[in-house]
Amino acid sequence: MGAYTLPEGFTEFDMFTFGSGLLVGGMVGFFLNAISIVAFLTVKEMRTPSNFFVFNLAIADLSLNINGLTAAYASYLRYWPFGQEGCSMHGFQGMISVLASISFMAAIAWDRYHQYCTRQKLFWSTTLTMSGIIWVLSIFWAAVPLTGWGVYDFEPMRTCCTLDYTRGDRDYITYMLTLVVLYLTFPSITMLSCYDSIHKHFKKIHNHKFNTSLPLRVMLMCWGPYVLMCIYACFENVKVISPKLRMLLPVIAKTNPIFNALLYSFGNEFYRGGVWHFLTGQKISDPVAKKSK
Repeated sequence: MGAYTLPEGFTEFDMFTFGSGLLVGGMVGFFLNAISIVAFLTVKEMRTPSNFFVFNLAIADLSLNINGLTAAYASYLRYWPFGQEGCSMHGFQGMISVLASISFMAAIAWDRYHQYCTRQKLFWSTTLTMSGIIWVLSIFWAAVPLTGWGVYDFEPMRTCCTLDYTRGDRDYITYMLTLVVLYLTFPSITMLSCYDSIHKHFKKIHNHKFNTSLPLRVMLMCWGPYVLMCIYACFENVKVISPKLRMLLPVIAKTNPIFNALLYSFGNEFYRGGVWHFLTGQKISDPVAKKSK
């Protein structure tokens, strides 16, 4: 029965509530991103270099949804059933998903800048090369803690795993700050500059095709609080923060795949026509989407 002992600071109701939040967020995100992925694979007209970035984003987010659903399952069990090695693999898989997801958001912003502002055509060779680099780098940086530069360990509820921010040692600080620069600061600057240019272009032609401020705002809304807590852990004892709050922040972060699917797949003029075709059988009628091939 020791395995079923509730973690400190959590009640049975807390375990059920957090588990339900992870389950609902994971199922909704999984469903939306699965539609995006299958639509790309089955609708020939969708297979363009630009849409390939969105397709990869959906794969990364679907992987994060699976990570959240695994945590939901463990939360309903009230304990982690996969051992310490399984915890490390869970943290590793989740980190790959997060790093790839944020990278592809920046890549999509860069591509949209060229679509709307420079009218430069994106070639398959460029898309495939960039996508390959993003996945390789995401796997590399996610694997670093497995070699000792940082450690994957349990979240406060002990039903899911991530980078152990409670240590606050030199390895954690240097690794975490490196990730903040490479996978938050740089992508945020890229998205900000690209979408700002797109906004100015839309304003110039008096035709706003989408809300250019939403992609960056949504990413920072979901991941910002969690990253701030991790940065705080670099300089202070993060355990002074309530275990429930420390658990709530990653649950919020794991809702990002839902918003990404709505923004980049269902809300993307170059992608949603194919999703509609997949769901209803009606042909793509958007001439702009055809033009982008």
